[in-house]
Amino acid sequence: MKHYLRYILALIFLNATIGVQPIAAEGKVEAGQEKELNVKELILDHLADSYEWHLTTWGDTHVSIPLPVFVKGETSGWHVFMSTKFHHGHEAYQGFYISQAGDHKGKIVEKNAAGEEIRPWDFSLTKNALSLIISSALLLVIVMGIAKWYKNMAKTGEHKAPKGFVGFMEMFIVSVQDDIIKPCVGKNYRKFSPYLLTVFFFIFINNIMGLIPIFPGGANVTGNIAVTLVLALTTFVVVNFTGTKEYWKEIFNPYVPSWLKPLMIPIELVGVFTKPFALMIRLFANILAGHSIVLGLTCLIFVTVNLGAVINTSMTVVSVLLTVFISFVEILVAYIQAYVFTMLSAVFIGLAQAEPHHAEEKH
Repeated sequence: MKHYLRYILALIFLNATIGVQPIAAEGKVEAGQEKELNVKELILDHLADSYEWHLTTWGDTHVSIPLPVFVKGETSGWHVFMSTKFHHGHEAYQGFYISQAGDHKGKIVEKNAAGEEIRPWDFSLTKNALSLIISSALLLVIVMGIAKWYKNMAKTGEHKAPKGFVGFMEMFIVSVQDDIIKPCVGKNYRKFSPYLLTVFFFIFINNIMGLIPIFPGGANVTGNIAVTLVLALTTFVVVNFTGTKEYWKEIFNPYVPSWLKPLMIPIELVGVFTKPFALMIRLFANILAGHSIVLGLTCLIFVTVNLGAVINTSMTVVSVLLTVFISFVEILVAYIQAYVFTMLSAVFIGLAQAEPHHAEEKH
């Protein structure tokens, strides 16, 4: 029994150290240079987007996947090259370099005639962008594979329940359809099911991919506010461009006493924009917080290095156990956040499908 317990603890430790190996290596470098680990800066750097996909660090050697850079300078025109030209952000290439401080930290910049840092037109394939492509391709493969199975069943005329992965996905899809979309949207749910199912599985897959510590996982996609902004804007467009006349009437001519209308109309208009804003912030903040907690717990190992072997060893054990625990919690959060975003989007769409009050009375 003791031997099994040792194996289990060893596997847990190995799982955690694989995920934090790049952080540990960088922490040692920083400790050697500055003699003090800047936890805030380290966490923010790992959560930020980058022009290369860092895999690991062996000693002083950084192992990364270079990504293509597409930039248009203010006067020099278009430039296409690989991110290896920057040598991990330590060198400039053709007048472009990665800013190390200021408002454009971590972004490609150049200097104008006045010597000021300015941003060129930047269409580079970054880590988050590549992760989005991989996740989207994975989602397409899953959906098309399931569709192909049903298509083959229709051709052969067989009628049997799906098994294995197809059966699991059918259960998953039916659950989202029956428990979220149908009750929240109402009778027109079939019209919006493709969009809402796509949103759910897109968010869920990206959340799960962000928890995998090795390539092609580890990117902070749904913890990037630009991604959640686009998702929220898409819901905003769907809600307001498919809204019924009754929906707009309730905004500009609400069913309240006349003396309350001057107050209620601005409130209703503000609500049109606060709904997608809430979607954006909720998803962004929850995913970002989860990743930050894991990184913060990992940093405990390096923060306590100078406090003695006993304290450092005990905090290392605590850090690894808590990191593993939070990682399991994040798996649950990955599903919950996809569920909540889809549910709220469905609720907003359902509210926009309002019918005249006299029609409701007849029913």
